[in-house]
Amino acid sequence: MGFDVVIKNGLYFDGTGEGGQLRNIGVRGGRVAAVSRDGLDESGARVIDARGMWIVPGFVDIHTHYDAELLAAPSLSESIRHGVTTVTVGSCSISTILSDAEDCSDLFTRVEAIPRSYVLPLLRDKKSWRTPAEYVEFLDNHPLGPNVTSFLGHSDLRTSVMGLGRALDASIEPTEAEVARMERTLEDAIDCGMLGLSTMTNPWDKLDGDRYRSAALPSTYASWGEYRRLHRILRRRGRILQSAPNITTKVNAIRFLLESAPWGGDKALKTTLITLADAKTSPGLHRVLAGLTRFVNRVLGGDFRWQTLPTPFEVYADGIDLVVFEEFGAGEEALHLAEEVARNELLKDEQYRRRFRKDYQKKLSPRVWQRDFYDAFIVGCPDERLVGRSIGAVADERGIHPVDAFLDLVVEHGKLLRWRTTIANHRPREVARMISEPGALIGFADSGAHIRNMAFYNFPLRMLKLVRDAERAGKPIMPIEKAIWRLTGELGSWLGIEAGTIRLGDRADLSVLDPSALDDRLEVYHEAPMDGFDGLARMVNRSDGAVRSVLVNGRVAFGDGAFEPALGRERGFGQFLRAGQAAERPRTDGAPRRSTGPDAVAAA
Repeated sequence: MGFDVVIKNGLYFDGTGEGGQLRNIGVRGGRVAAVSRDGLDESGARVIDARGMWIVPGFVDIHTHYDAELLAAPSLSESIRHGVTTVTVGSCSISTILSDAEDCSDLFTRVEAIPRSYVLPLLRDKKSWRTPAEYVEFLDNHPLGPNVTSFLGHSDLRTSVMGLGRALDASIEPTEAEVARMERTLEDAIDCGMLGLSTMTNPWDKLDGDRYRSAALPSTYASWGEYRRLHRILRRRGRILQSAPNITTKVNAIRFLLESAPWGGDKALKTTLITLADAKTSPGLHRVLAGLTRFVNRVLGGDFRWQTLPTPFEVYADGIDLVVFEEFGAGEEALHLAEEVARNELLKDEQYRRRFRKDYQKKLSPRVWQRDFYDAFIVGCPDERLVGRSIGAVADERGIHPVDAFLDLVVEHGKLLRWRTTIANHRPREVARMISEPGALIGFADSGAHIRNMAFYNFPLRMLKLVRDAERAGKPIMPIEKAIWRLTGELGSWLGIEAGTIRLGDRADLSVLDPSALDDRLEVYHEAPMDGFDGLARMVNRSDGAVRSVLVNGRVAFGDGAFEPALGRERGFGQFLRAGQAAERPRTDGAPRRSTGPDAVAAA
């Protein structure tokens, strides 16, 4: 039999951690049908010459907020172009599965910084499902670009059962019947193949809209008893809890760590939290958390993973629209006001400015943002003389407090004032330490969110560049094959989905990379319109040349610098991946599966 696609002469990495080998790959019927040292029959096949290239499994993005975008533009091309072939939605307690359109929009848009004026009409037009089974059926028939897997969001679950108003009232506990309904719905979601449950305990993620604006997400109002009722199901079913501690105080991270361990004969609770980061506000804390994680996993038998990024955690803001301002009172006051006129009146008020200065100067208070306008640099402004300068330097020139300089600039220029700061991962040595931690998963890209900020769409390529540069400098972090495994096979295996490997018989989700293009272009930011959002622009990476071809389910979705015309328009390239079915994948040749090592590379 012939092949649909032949990829020849490439350095092949199968995603198990085995070293690269020169191989030719034959794809047939969406599966890897041949892995051979010898040439393959090219007749009738689409041929990709990978000479000098790497053939790697498609990358897995474990933390996205594509829930709205996949309705409008299911190609999710911003991930495809960077070699990502599997994405996870339903993160941070926010899914669009159970609640009505307005509730889902209000849970989603302010937290993830995507305009409500786009998301709410989209949900009203597209959302026809109210159960996990109906949502999965929708995805099964939607023309997806990459493969999609999903969590059930606890804020969505709580809202659908209690009603949004009651779910936001700290004085109201759900009734026994309501908790039982939550449990049944979570069981239903697991039966449908969802990864598990995402929750949220960080109080500075806020609702949008005008009904309950600035309330925290419903998941933050739940008691630990409610969480534990749902955790029991996840333990028993072997599914995942994704959550976030109180990111400002970080104290309840210890509770999550201990909860992961098996107690009283229970199974371990598979838990992943955001995020392991070398924050400027708490240098060294990441080392403490990593050490505690090793203790919980090795000694107590837990199954706990932090999500971490292989990049500096650089954030951008247009004016005062940045989630870190939610962590203190004066910032919350400003972000509560949606209208620019009302907001500007507040920002000019001297009493308000005193409150802001007081919050800014509390350097020892728990926080994520370092609250240092001397470490905040203007990258865009109608007054071009200010571009490239820190806000603190502008304040010194004007002889005023940095807070006053910032607020003056926001009043004068509004969202046309763009500035950036790096809040974490600023020390390369510590980043290398974190991405090497066995208790970490490489992810937390936030793809699809924060369109006026920065989502880290190309984090896998940045990781490979970091590892290769370190090797060349004589300061190796890990072998390149291990880095590839951490971005692919490790993630697919831990999530329990069929993703991350391209051994003989595996689904043909793979990318062809040009290692010579893993260079400084990966770190440059651009703006580009979002497909399906009427020209709304977002910040993106452009890694042109690094990814040469991307196959999803054996079909070329991206090749020679262009997307396939059918991507996101005709039948789906990707599919909904059901958790727990990785062991059931078929082979193309009837031979028994071999899981790792040299035996995974077979001649055709």
